Amino acid sequence: MRKTHDAFSQFSQNMQLIFTTHSPTETQELGYRIGKLLKKGSIVALIGDLGAGKTCLTQGIARGIGIDANQVVNSPSYILINEYTGSCPVYHIDLYRIRDSAELDDLGLEEYIYGHGICVIEWADRLLESLPESYLKILLSHAKTEDTRTIEIINVGAEYTKLIEGLIS
Repeated sequence: MRKTHDAFSQFSQNMQLIFTTHSPTETQELGYRIGKLLKKGSIVALIGDLGAGKTCLTQGIARGIGIDANQVVNSPSYILINEYTGSCPVYHIDLYRIRDSAELDDLGLEEYIYGHGICVIEWADRLLESLPESYLKILLSHAKTEDTRTIEIINVGAEYTKLIEGLIS
């Protein structure tokens, strides 16, 4: 896994890390490292095209949070939300099938997003305006080969600065 990082400014609240993974296993390993640094109330917004690695990264995050390796972590595309029990509740939300903001309002996602668990949201670009001021934004994209991914991790708001710093070391 190759890592580069840029602090936009030492006075800025936003930092960005860019990782390149070369296999699903490396993507899961990065997710595991992220999961180890999350705490109750954390929100992770995953953004990327189909097949960019959102669910694969989520599987690693779940393991890092403490979700048992025997528990299947898969995309909740058809049911929208999977709940897992680890060191705290984990809410895995997939908004792929959501067409507009009216559908989002009907889902009652606020209780998950503003709850006491960890919220991992796939296709979060459909919900960004409804997220709190602070969250971890992760952009996933295909790179040069089929299994290679570019993963940009950005803290939105100061709350996730320490998490970004933890990934640097």
